[in-house]
Amino acid sequence: MTTTSPSTLGQRAEEPSAAATPASRLRAAVTRAGAQSLGLIAALAFVLILFGSLNSNYLSWQNIQVIAEAVTISGLLAVVQTVVIILGALDISVGSQAGLASVTSAMVFTSAGSNAFAGIGAAIGIGAVIGVVNGAIIVYGRVNAVIATLAGLAAYKGVAQLVSDGRAQGYVLNDSIFVFLGRGKIAGLPVMVWLLLVVAAAVHVLLKYTDIGRNIYAVGGNDTAARLAGINLNKYILAVYALSGVVAAVAGILLTARTGSGQPVSGSEGLELQSITAAALGGCALKGGKGGVGGTLLAVALLGALQNGLTVQGINAFWQNIAQGALLVVAVVLQQRRSRERAVGLPA
Repeated sequence: MTTTSPSTLGQRAEEPSAAATPASRLRAAVTRAGAQSLGLIAALAFVLILFGSLNSNYLSWQNIQVIAEAVTISGLLAVVQTVVIILGALDISVGSQAGLASVTSAMVFTSAGSNAFAGIGAAIGIGAVIGVVNGAIIVYGRVNAVIATLAGLAAYKGVAQLVSDGRAQGYVLNDSIFVFLGRGKIAGLPVMVWLLLVVAAAVHVLLKYTDIGRNIYAVGGNDTAARLAGINLNKYILAVYALSGVVAAVAGILLTARTGSGQPVSGSEGLELQSITAAALGGCALKGGKGGVGGTLLAVALLGALQNGLTVQGINAFWQNIAQGALLVVAVVLQQRRSRERAVGLPA
């Protein structure tokens, strides 16, 4: 059986422990996730109360829907980023993948005679191919996941700009399917939000209630022990990155449906940072093996509520980027404190 070395995923290699089984690690992770979720709920409540007191329209149902729609695309990427991080890796290219999928969906839609199914199918297909390519570079090229997907961030953005000549492509708002995806509602909630909830629920079930999910936690927690337990690391790396590519493609399709055209860069810029920030805030340990979808969704809601509140108050968008970066640092610092790991460069 061919396997990757521990350094392939850029994570620590530990000796297998008889006392710490994958099942016990999963139970401990669930316990920690509960405490993490309470903190996120408290922070979200504080943000809602703060901005609600400053602006009477902030807590209106209309603005709540605006927030929900605004976080859908980044939420999808954060959910699948959660899976990648639990595996013990990162996918820094998800934003560029979404941009390429957006352009692909619009251009194929137009060239196929306004066929929405052709455009959507082509986008999902290219997302799956990109995901497998990322996984293959990591597995067979033995390239660190951060470096491989950082290269993908630049490469896929370049491909999207090349095929689109750097401009928005196509027009899809004359098609009922794209209009439904981007602007339709079911039971009072936007279709985009329902799609996020469906994908999140499916990923949650996969992680928590299937052997596949338990194995993903095991690989991220200790890849050496997982390999010795008979888990094929290569297959899981390829499959998780393929899933990342498909979900990124769905996000790109929604970006097309929301804006009305394929967007090579606009709308997808910075989504990778948002997805990593949400996953880290939601309780995912960047070394792998810990985290869950519930915490990630709470973090997505918190980031969306904060960004919307700052916008409503007329605060410069640059401050929003600063706040997002600061939150990522805070999340990682808290993880280090909880894990009681020795600080880099300081005595134990």
